[in-house]
Order: sequence, then structure tokens, then C-alpha cells
Amino acid sequence: MQQLVIQGPSKWDGEIQIEGAKNACLPIMAATLLVQGEVRINNVPSLCDIQSMLALLKDLGAQAKYKDKLLVTNIEQDICSVASYDLVKKMRASILVLGPLLARTGFAKVSLPGGCAIGARPVDQHIKFMKALGADVVVSEGFVVAKAPEAGLQGCDFHFDVITVTGTENAIMAAVLARGKSILRNASTEPEVLCLIEFLVSCGAKIKVAESFIEIEGVSSLTAPRSVFTVIGDRMEAGTYLIGAMMVRGSIKVRGIQPGILEHVLDLMRQAGAEIKVDEDEKTISLVMKRRPKAVSICTNVYPGFPTDLQAQWMSLAAVSEGESLITETIFENRMMHACELMRMGAQIEVQGNKARVRGVEFLTAAPVMASDLRASASLVLAACCAIGETLVQRIYHIDRGYADIEGKLSKLGVNIVRQLQLMEV
Repeated sequence: MQQLVIQGPSKWDGEIQIEGAKNACLPIMAATLLVQGEVRINNVPSLCDIQSMLALLKDLGAQAKYKDKLLVTNIEQDICSVASYDLVKKMRASILVLGPLLARTGFAKVSLPGGCAIGARPVDQHIKFMKALGADVVVSEGFVVAKAPEAGLQGCDFHFDVITVTGTENAIMAAVLARGKSILRNASTEPEVLCLIEFLVSCGAKIKVAESFIEIEGVSSLTAPRSVFTVIGDRMEAGTYLIGAMMVRGSIKVRGIQPGILEHVLDLMRQAGAEIKVDEDEKTISLVMKRRPKAVSICTNVYPGFPTDLQAQWMSLAAVSEGESLITETIFENRMMHACELMRMGAQIEVQGNKARVRGVEFLTAAPVMASDLRASASLVLAACCAIGETLVQRIYHIDRGYADIEGKLSKLGVNIVRQLQLMEV
């Protein structure tokens, strides 16, 4: 098992290139199961989750190659309709093959997924939509088993009980080959969902996005786009590094990100005292922090609200800000496990249910800490960058699921950070 060793405090100054959005790449990779011909996808990050999805695609019968951020897939023969537990257990996004398999083959058997332990995250909305299309769906022995009627899937008018990103993505992929029109109401329109839609449209899908719903006109088949499809930049990675620069009172320029998809977060950063310049054409955000951050409260919400995937990082920022912050988590019920680890470093945090009251301190102190999930890992790394002394961040396999070469990028900014094997206690 590996760990990160970080000597703080550090002073950030430099530029980094943001990777393609993991949460856009994964559904697009699943969507290639729907497409005839060779598909080329660019700006795909080198992450554990990407490798897991790649292995799943190959296991299902797809030809897939990945090198230097370019993914090439091709399906020339029949594909398998069973996604095994051994592969699906590694990440929740594996459930995204349910819709494509059902739409393409008329049958899908997908193991219930694994992933970060941040809440229940049920798949009931996925199942309800497949049933609305006319599929027979049951959950049996840890698998979701779906079978289309003999006449095929039929478009439907469906209202999600709650806004769900992966539920919306699965629904879109199932509906694109269904007969007739489907309307998805109360659907997610996160930037990553829109990126999936853009990819599917480039393959011949007929999809329209309105303010309150998504309309899909089913087509008989999808074909590979003529040109390489480029994935959007990862707003969670960009937000993480921008928050880190605020914590250490440094400067940073992030490249490869559309500033508009972080507009709400950037406004809150300005309230906290950051000087920010954006360039939409160049896809860059520059941030300078000249003073201790001011405390700013946040409440997570669906896009364009404050993203739950930046909540842990913002809590680390609040821990060293001037004043008191209230952090409210409305998306996942178990996403404040990082609070206890931050308190080991001297943070003053009181957690009650889905709320955390944070009283900022002047500085944090180094301590061994343990990551509980992907974004919690990032929050602890940021805390270590501004803490006094040497911090050991353990269980970093979580962070490798969503941050490519984090130690290399932080080193370029001026952080004393190394990755090493964690010695096992006897």
C-alpha cells in the first residue's frame, strides 16, 4: 500500500494542465457500446477508474486501446451482456453499462456497483426508467437483470423522483435506440451529462436539452463520429487545485478548463478573498491569494450549485480561514468522514448530521491521516500542504481514482511531496 509524504507549509506558484473530466469520460466510454465502428476519444485521463472501465469494456467484448490520453474502441462482433461483480465492484460508474447493453442487445445483467463509501446511492431510478421503457427488470443475487420486450424498448415520458447524474446518463443511453420519443423530466444537466449528449449527437443521436427536461427521439443505430471527440476539462480537479492555492496563499494558473462551468465556485472564491482572472477562449483560470482567506459558508447542490465533489476541499479551506463557516451537505448522507481526519491536524470542526461548523485556525499541524474516499483524499492533501511539519496521507488508492499524477503536479507548484510504500505494522 502506498502513501503520500508531504512537508509543509508550502508556497504555490506555477501552472498546471487540467485533465479530461473523469465523470464525463466514464459514461462516454459506456456509450461506445452503442456505436458501430471505430470511436476515438481524446483528453482521457490516466486514472484507475478509467482503467477499470476499460477492463469492463474488453470483458464485454469490445476492442479497446488507450495510450497518451487517446482511447480507441471498436465493436465488430456481438458483445456479452453480463457485467461481472469482479469488475463492477471497483467503482459505481460501472452501472452505466446497464442502459447501453439493454438498448443494444435487449438484455443486461449488471452486478450492483461498488465505489466510494459516501452514502447509499441506490440505483432505483435507473431501474424505474428501464421499466418505463417496457423492460422487465429484477434485482437478483446482487445483479440487476433487465430484458427488453420482443418488440423492443419503447420511448416514454419519465419524471425522476430525485435528480441523479448516473441515472440520467443511463436513461439517455437506453432511450437513444428506443422506438419513439422519450422525455426525461427532473433530469440532471451537469456539464458532464451535456458532454455525453454532445458525444451521442456526434454519433447520430437525436437529443434536445431544454431548461427542465431532455427530449430524445430514438434512432435505429449510432455510428462513430468522423473526427476525434474531445472530453471537457475536469472542473473538480481544477477546483481542487484552485482551493489549494487559496489555502497556502499562493498563485496558480490552471489550463484546459472552461471557466463558465465553475462560475458559482469562482464567485465564492472571490468572496473569500481570491483575485481571479478567467479566459474563456484560452480555457484558463488564474488565481492569486495575498491574504488569509475569509470564511465563506457553502451548501452543496445540483449544478449550477456548489458541487458535492468539492465539499471536502472547501472544508479544508474553511479550517484555515478567518472566521466561522457552515458547510451543509445535501447530496450524500455520509460525506463528512474527512472532518475527523482534519481535526487530527488541529482543525476545529463540529459535525451535526449533514452540517459542519468550522472555526478557522491560523495554521494546521502535521499528523498521519487516512483517506476515506476520493474527494476526502484531496482535502487531506491540501491540508497537508499548508500544515506545519510532515504529514502522511495513507490509503491513497482512493485519490488515484480521480487525480492523475497529483504528486507530480503539486511538485511543479512548489510542494515537497513524495509517494512511497507504506510500511506495514507487525
